[in-house]
Amino acid sequence: MSEIYKPWIKSYGDSRDTLTYFEGSYCDMVEFIADKYPNVIAYEFMGKKVKYKDFKKEIYEAAYALANLGIKQGDKVTIAMPNCPMGIIVFYALNKIGAISNMIHPLSSQGEYEFYLNFSKSKALLCLDQFYGKVKAVRPNLKYLEYVIVSSIKDGLPSFMKLPYDLTLGRKIKKIDKSEDIIRYKDFIKGAKNVGGYIFPKLNSDDVGTILYSGGTTGTNKGILLTNKNFNALSQQIVEVVKDYEIGDVFLAVMPIFHGFGLGIAIHTMLSNGGTVVLVPRFTADSYAKLIKKTHPNFIAGVPSLYEAMLRTKSMQEADLSCLKGIFSGGDSLSVELKKKLDNFLSSHKSKVTVKEGYGMTECVTASCLTPMFKEKEGSIGIPLPDMIYKICKPGTDEELPFYEQGEICIAGPTVMKGYLDNEKETQETLKKHRDGLTYIHSGDIGYMDEEGYIYFVQRLKRMIVSNGYNIYPSQIENIIDKNELVSMSCVIGVKDPIKMQKVKAFIMLKNGVEKSEKTKQEIMEYLRKYIAKYAMPYDIEFRDELPKTLVGKVAYRILEEEELAKEK
Repeated sequence: MSEIYKPWIKSYGDSRDTLTYFEGSYCDMVEFIADKYPNVIAYEFMGKKVKYKDFKKEIYEAAYALANLGIKQGDKVTIAMPNCPMGIIVFYALNKIGAISNMIHPLSSQGEYEFYLNFSKSKALLCLDQFYGKVKAVRPNLKYLEYVIVSSIKDGLPSFMKLPYDLTLGRKIKKIDKSEDIIRYKDFIKGAKNVGGYIFPKLNSDDVGTILYSGGTTGTNKGILLTNKNFNALSQQIVEVVKDYEIGDVFLAVMPIFHGFGLGIAIHTMLSNGGTVVLVPRFTADSYAKLIKKTHPNFIAGVPSLYEAMLRTKSMQEADLSCLKGIFSGGDSLSVELKKKLDNFLSSHKSKVTVKEGYGMTECVTASCLTPMFKEKEGSIGIPLPDMIYKICKPGTDEELPFYEQGEICIAGPTVMKGYLDNEKETQETLKKHRDGLTYIHSGDIGYMDEEGYIYFVQRLKRMIVSNGYNIYPSQIENIIDKNELVSMSCVIGVKDPIKMQKVKAFIMLKNGVEKSEKTKQEIMEYLRKYIAKYAMPYDIEFRDELPKTLVGKVAYRILEEEELAKEK
């Protein structure tokens, strides 16, 4: 426990925890709610509303279907899905049988599909039909994959929307040949009938349930091992601080399920507390605004760039926002100016709440610090959630610094990950036991704390680009660029963008004899599209004869950042 500040303290007996946490799996927690509130709507998708009692049946069907394929406790299965029923059903079904869900972006490049599936040793994959081509292209290289379950958005639609879907969006999706070695989602679910006498394993709170991804200090992708308790503790912490939460409250879920914010808060926190989740598979600022007006949600969450775009959307101008009990911003720093604009907008549209900024890491699922309902401080990211302990330490040590002195943000508590998948070195560098006996995440972020325990984020120690709430790691992009036969060396930086906060720009030294032309630029761009997800693609390439270097010969990316900043002045 931090000697400087003990947030949210109620009482301390033999335990450090102030909350009593659910014992069991995160699927068990949702089942408990389903049995208690069977007729409450669990989720809504494109007009289709499903009650908790029916959601539980869907989870059991998928769990038996997974067992029919031979998926066992401890096996990994990759889910590459947008926010749709099939994705969350299989997420909980895997947990029901003790298997581990490996959550990835459905828009990943084919090279990323290959990496994630091999790295996790996934035995099966659930993906959308429109992205199967990427999987097919790399399938000969997938060492552990036995089954590919292919779903369609149509599988989750209400009956009255299936024909319109086939006639519009469905027509644009390339048909998959019947000879392909895949299992259609409907056929997969039918497999549940083949299971007899199957007994679900009893799971412990500390068992790993999910793998989410984040880049590390080296810029390499790391699989974050998150336990049942990690998800369940977050769920209970959030509801503890949102005092006017009620059964049946509606959350508009646009944050994706491969993201800690989307999966941990929008999905699990709501479904394990009797809330209703409106699943949104894809959206724009305009469609998001229309959904708010249509569904009258009690809670919404998004990245700052989404809110900024929403303010400029015509369809929001006449919106009645009196339904809102909470609006949360995460994934990137919310500027003081944008927060003021948002709060003024909310007030002028009959809302009684202000936007609450959060801070966290995927290493503790998502938010572990939140602006409290009772008091805000300008520029602060709030105070730790119940039982989450924040320290500001001298970087790389457990030496706690005084109020207002900047240092590394270190975090302990029940949502802290178990570690990184097959990466003991990074685990030891990130998780460190302090002299108080607690294990802390060393975040790599710089911040400070005031005398009331409010946390202020300053900057990232790690070199990272944040675009539309997505973390992009320059070294990963550089590695891909440098593999191109035309390229000698590259450097990638983040450039300020009024909507995305940052966008990616690449500086490239070409090999001798290669012409610095538009044709060359387009050739490299075409190559990059095969290996880099759309959200991480460079918006521009600038050719350089030389890249600036530090005294020890490293590429001085900060000089390039300063040059770009100077252009804006």
